[in-house]
Amino acid sequence: MKNQTILPYEHVLVLGLAKSGTAAAKVLLEHGIAVRVNDGKTAGNEQSINELQALGAEVITGSHPVSVLEDVTTIVKNPGIPYEHPLIQEAKNRQVPIITEIELAGQLAKGPIIGITGSNGKTTTTSLTGEMLIQSNLSVKIAGNIGTAAVEVANNADSEERLLLELSSFQLLGVQSFRPKISALLNIYEAHLDYHKTVDNYVQAKSNIFKNQTAEDMLVYNADDSTILRMVKDARARLVPFSVRKWFSDGACLHEQAIYFQGERIVDVDDIALVGEHNLANILAAISIAKSCGATDEAIKYVLKTFTGVRHRLQFVANIQGRSFYNDSKATNVLATQKALRAFSQPVILLAGGLDRGNGFQALKKDLTHVKKMVLFGETAKKIQSIANELKIESTIVDTMDEAVKLAYNVSSKGDVVLLSPACASWDQYRTFEERGDMFIQAVHKLA
Repeated sequence: MKNQTILPYEHVLVLGLAKSGTAAAKVLLEHGIAVRVNDGKTAGNEQSINELQALGAEVITGSHPVSVLEDVTTIVKNPGIPYEHPLIQEAKNRQVPIITEIELAGQLAKGPIIGITGSNGKTTTTSLTGEMLIQSNLSVKIAGNIGTAAVEVANNADSEERLLLELSSFQLLGVQSFRPKISALLNIYEAHLDYHKTVDNYVQAKSNIFKNQTAEDMLVYNADDSTILRMVKDARARLVPFSVRKWFSDGACLHEQAIYFQGERIVDVDDIALVGEHNLANILAAISIAKSCGATDEAIKYVLKTFTGVRHRLQFVANIQGRSFYNDSKATNVLATQKALRAFSQPVILLAGGLDRGNGFQALKKDLTHVKKMVLFGETAKKIQSIANELKIESTIVDTMDEAVKLAYNVSSKGDVVLLSPACASWDQYRTFEERGDMFIQAVHKLA
């Protein structure tokens, strides 16, 4: 058992199992803190339940009785559970503090924390930054929204290791004292309004990444994003801008088809392997962070010349009879799909659709000029089809990913791109966007 004074909690309710809840409960137990776990489901959680009970946790599943709040001094909430949940509302009434496991990670981390957030590009930027640090022989652990729960990694990392975290608005909403040494704001786009309700709430959640930073810390920000420019006016951290439009001698920028950092030419755009104009902004952010951590120019150039993308984010899958298949399942909103479409000049067969969150798809219209066919699925299929009909783009609605891939191949020609970029979350048909992307990859390999 570790020193229980590290974490200032007595009796914690972990609300929601899943990956982050299970990790948080295990770490809390390891530090000698009394833990009660509550999850609305039982099926699918049996292994986690058995493990936590064996470690001494009280586990209550199948419903959310108010009695789980008895004697609780803090709640660690799964990021996906909305604050309108009746149990959370009752906890607020009782003035029980509510955090997410990111707050625990911040309290446990011994080394510097790097936090990256934005509406799009978080995974790519985090992966690029991590690779640049690793190639520079700098110690780093990557966690958060990108994979392993942050609390688990923070608990096991030493003081020499940087904790590089991809952070969602859901996670940041539970921040109280969390303070990264370096934070990064990539972009802000209307997203997750079914959860946050208003754009202002969403922006406030994102701004929590820097709310506890001081002049000793650094905030890397997108100087081309008007919302972010307004947000950082309140920041106390040292500001480091990046821009694909303007020259900045104190930040990173695109100038004459080359990438610069603090006036130093780093690499020519033609040497960068990662496709898509939108990725230039992600690259500028990654370079700003990596250089500030001591990464070498040689390591940065090597990564940019060899890094072709992360799984499910404009991931090249295969070339079959001259058709190039790309998996962009992580495109869970319209802006991400717009950026994916702008990455290609070839004719595109677009596979799209998914969970209906009530938003429209009119913004897609201007980026569909080189889409020759749309294959649609999920709850939003008919909504997106109405856009296709307006633009006189042929479209077909299918039920499965296998059908979508086969149809896309049959209507494509040599030189075309077959792009899965759904513009929607996956939860109407799949558990995660990763599962959706994996189904696409499997279907493409079957075709091959």
